[in-house]
Amino acid sequence: MGIIVHLDVMLAKRKMRLGDLAEKIDISIQNLSILKTGKAKAVRFSTLTALCRALDCQPGDLLAFDPDAPDDASEPSDGG
Repeated sequence: MGIIVHLDVMLAKRKMRLGDLAEKIDISIQNLSILKTGKAKAVRFSTLTALCRALDCQPGDLLAFDPDAPDDASEPSDGG
């Protein structure tokens, strides 16, 4: 997928551990780890809001788009 997740970068900048963040925003460490590794298929706005509040950042600090990144094979093709 062309979306890059920079959660690990923000955690390092804030000197925060994944487990501490998970507890702070009330999300399982497993789900947060899936997001951190870029394996998540979707992110709720409520989760994104909680992440931005806890890390004192903007959504663009956590997510980026790379048009050259390969698409996930499980996503439907647009036929184009």
